[in-house]
Amino acid sequence: MDNNSLPPASHFRPLHLKFMMRSLKSAWSSGLLPPADLRPDRLRGIAEKETGLSIDTLDRDHLEAQLAVLLPALHEEARLTDFGRLVAHGSLLKVMKERMWFEQLLADHPEIDRIELAPPIFVVGSMRSGTTRMQRLLASDPSHMALRLFEAQCPVPGPRSMAVRGTRKPDPRNAQVGRMLKLITSINPAVTDIHPTGPMEFDEELGLLEQSLSSAMIEAQRRVPSFARHCEAVDQTPAYARMKQLLKLRCWFEGSDPSKPFVLKTPQHMQDIAALHTVFPDSKLVFLHRDPVQLVASGASLAWNQMIIQSDDVDARWVGQEWLHKTHHRLQVVRDVRTRIPQALQFDLDFDEVSADWRGCIKRTYAFLGTELQPQAVSAMAAYLDRARLEHGYSRHRYRLEQFGLTAGEVRERLADWCEDTRLEQETCAA
Repeated sequence: MDNNSLPPASHFRPLHLKFMMRSLKSAWSSGLLPPADLRPDRLRGIAEKETGLSIDTLDRDHLEAQLAVLLPALHEEARLTDFGRLVAHGSLLKVMKERMWFEQLLADHPEIDRIELAPPIFVVGSMRSGTTRMQRLLASDPSHMALRLFEAQCPVPGPRSMAVRGTRKPDPRNAQVGRMLKLITSINPAVTDIHPTGPMEFDEELGLLEQSLSSAMIEAQRRVPSFARHCEAVDQTPAYARMKQLLKLRCWFEGSDPSKPFVLKTPQHMQDIAALHTVFPDSKLVFLHRDPVQLVASGASLAWNQMIIQSDDVDARWVGQEWLHKTHHRLQVVRDVRTRIPQALQFDLDFDEVSADWRGCIKRTYAFLGTELQPQAVSAMAAYLDRARLEHGYSRHRYRLEQFGLTAGEVRERLADWCEDTRLEQETCAA
């Protein structure tokens, strides 16, 4: 194995995961436990039995179309281990149960859908372009709202959460997501080094989009290229319409003031920016830019580190080519769709610019948003950055483009059209 290649996925497996996988295989083969089933009728049956409800009708056609492509991809392309099949089964079952709970809540509480949300502020950028930092800076302002990780990952409060609504008791979703994070960190600590988070940390709304199986989280965790191409080609407006309803649900559950704008972000918004603008036509968009070599290398590293948790057969070169494609596709979509969005709704920042002078960038961002930047907001932002420097493991994230079979020249050549689009992007690409 040369110095640039990555070891096989099994090299990164801790002993407790290997033991868990052997035990799982033994339990399935002996009939002690039913094997993880990825058939939609079986998943629906389990969800209906566990919730006592029936499958919902909201955007059902969209969900069925997503399932029709995703399930064959999981079977034929993802090369899942038994553990990976168990995770996929659990994720799909969770989505179905939460959709059932959600429709029941809307039926029981029609006031949820009547909530008028302030237009959210969207931070838009490629994976690894600094969108997490910008979201958390803006979300530190008490005049804004944002989703905590446990709300983003479990956007529909189930019966146990509903039982503590309006009380001082902790939401069970918090502990549930905390356990999930501990498991992921124990399997591969690099995942949380790359994207530091916690149950109470402000985080991206991928879980809300996953309710429609439109989440980029699915393709960042598993090798499912046919599903990825499907999502790039299909209108995701139904997923964004559902996301809007889920934001209303969060306001209702928490008793939050809907006149405060949510600060939202996820790289998926780049390829679905037309759907985003259709559902949120008055939202302001803060675009983040970064050197494309860093975008592709860091994005590939994030995807590879997530995929090796669920598959023994993860080809780093394939991951490199896939994330070069994803970066190019998303940048191209944004370039094309931005011409159809009013300029007054758009603002651009560079990754290095924010790193060098975050206070100046925030001041300019607030001028764009048309809101006054209060001293307490700046203090809260500074406190977040101080805490992040102490707690977060960004400095431990090590990767090289060559590990994914790519060179800087190849990346710049593929993204040359994007580099020529705007002055800001030209300067970024020339770095």
